[in-house]
Amino acid sequence: MAVEVLVVKEHAPGERRVAMTPETARKLIALGAGVSFEPGAGLSAGFPDALYQEVGAQPADDTRLAQADLVLCVQPPANDRLARLKPGASLIGMLHPQADAERAGLIQSRGLQAFPLERLPRTTRAQSMDVLSSQAGMAGYKATLIAAQRAPRFFPMLTTAAGTIRPSKVLVVGAGVAGLQAIATARRLGAQVEGFDVRPETREQIESLGGKFLDLGVSAVGEGGYARPLTDEERAEQQRRLGEHLRTVDVVICTAAVPGRPAPKIVSTAMARGMKPGSVIVDLAAETGGNCEATQPGEVVDLDGVLIDGPLNLASQGAVHASEMYARNVYNFVALFLKDGAVTFDWDDELLAKTRWVAA
Repeated sequence: MAVEVLVVKEHAPGERRVAMTPETARKLIALGAGVSFEPGAGLSAGFPDALYQEVGAQPADDTRLAQADLVLCVQPPANDRLARLKPGASLIGMLHPQADAERAGLIQSRGLQAFPLERLPRTTRAQSMDVLSSQAGMAGYKATLIAAQRAPRFFPMLTTAAGTIRPSKVLVVGAGVAGLQAIATARRLGAQVEGFDVRPETREQIESLGGKFLDLGVSAVGEGGYARPLTDEERAEQQRRLGEHLRTVDVVICTAAVPGRPAPKIVSTAMARGMKPGSVIVDLAAETGGNCEATQPGEVVDLDGVLIDGPLNLASQGAVHASEMYARNVYNFVALFLKDGAVTFDWDDELLAKTRWVAA
């Protein structure tokens, strides 16, 4: 009997993405799987039920969740739904099991195979499955558009009958995937762009996108291509130099992250207060605490004339393309172990072994 693959409808507030598109549904069927979808699963991302049915996927009733062998999601299903999965079923998505003790307990007690895709190793082979990178790209793009909308000025230089308008000066903090996308987008909008990262090797990437590398004299290269936490001395020196520089900046887009940890605090409240009135900070790291000390997740704060926006789940605001990328990531991961309608896990494959979550 063919493996049953089910994509669930997302229920988290504000979540519009879907873990399987009609394109990837067709590909999963070609691998021999029986594919079903919860009605309305893709509607918010621009994929009505009819498109899934056209490629051979079937709408799922309430009993299908308990019968599925592979369950695909963006965010983890509610715990009452997890409790309905059959023992041995595989759950694939951005699950963050360590963030919820009840969720982790259910995964363990139900004997589920949990594959939190945020745990994928940062290797060349894993790039086509890297959900963090694909979604960060959309988030960086959307953060820049929010910054441009909130800024009380043009981004590009303009020559008008009323005189010349100088371009906005934008600083992007963090040069990971989100930061580089923010730099590229701000440049396309005509801004004068600088990028800052504690990893000096990002200079070339920033400059290749037309940005200027802001060197604050601090280097903190960590494992896996990420930055390591700064020492107290490094943080003090970074903040002193950055505080001086922020007085000249119109827009700051914060994107710095350390995996598995709260976002590093880079812009203090005093530094934000020292910026020019009318300046804007968009803190992409708000979900994990924010790079700016004054950030309030999900809110816009007016700090003495400086707007600080802490948007949440920005990738979902670009649900169509974010879903297309995410669904391809998921399909490429599933294709590691789904062949001819059957599931075979090779635990010698580091992508499976390192992504699988096992309770400590």
